[in-house]
Amino acid sequence: MSGLTAFVLGATGETGKELLNILASNKAFSRIAVIGRRKLELNEEKFANVEQKVVDFENLEEYGSAFEGFGIGYCCLGTTRGKSGASGFVKVDRDYVVKSAQLAKQGGCKQFHLLTAQGSNKNSWFLYPRTKGEVEETIAEMEFDKLCIYRPGLLLCDRQESRILEKVLQVTIGSVDRWRKVSIPTKAVAQAMVNCTLQPISDKPVDILEHSQIFNMSKND
Repeated sequence: MSGLTAFVLGATGETGKELLNILASNKAFSRIAVIGRRKLELNEEKFANVEQKVVDFENLEEYGSAFEGFGIGYCCLGTTRGKSGASGFVKVDRDYVVKSAQLAKQGGCKQFHLLTAQGSNKNSWFLYPRTKGEVEETIAEMEFDKLCIYRPGLLLCDRQESRILEKVLQVTIGSVDRWRKVSIPTKAVAQAMVNCTLQPISDKPVDILEHSQIFNMSKND
């Protein structure tokens, strides 16, 4: 498989960074774009096949052309309630993601890979899993040829952003969870997303990968 074209949303996040690194070094991909609110500082030699498209997520409907011409879309877009407040979290994790998926579909995207979270459930009483579940359902209704949804557990990474509780959990759980039953490195999640992309399209319209499945997929050649 070669000549693949893909865009990445959320490339400034920890999983998105790992995903961009893997895509840029994979010869199957001939064209890669980062779609975001600002340009990233990328090594020109390492990311020679990566283009950057700056958009205003508040007026995303005006940037439909940024999503045109890509067969594959990856979405690692997200924020936290602590950082953006409840309404800001919903705006980013639901509204921005859904609108991006709509524009991608209109632009000819056939595959969409969506990073959500373990426990996503549209019927949950809690905001975080409910929002993630709502996004999953809405994008599933768009009927991409291939939709893969990833629900990892605790993400292990060296996050630049300060999240004290998350850091404590990473150190305590990450050190004892040798078999990755509840935690997983962001690099493994990104690798699973790429590996899943390269597999043939199945008869299932939506493929939901739970934590253990993501870990297993990350080891596939």
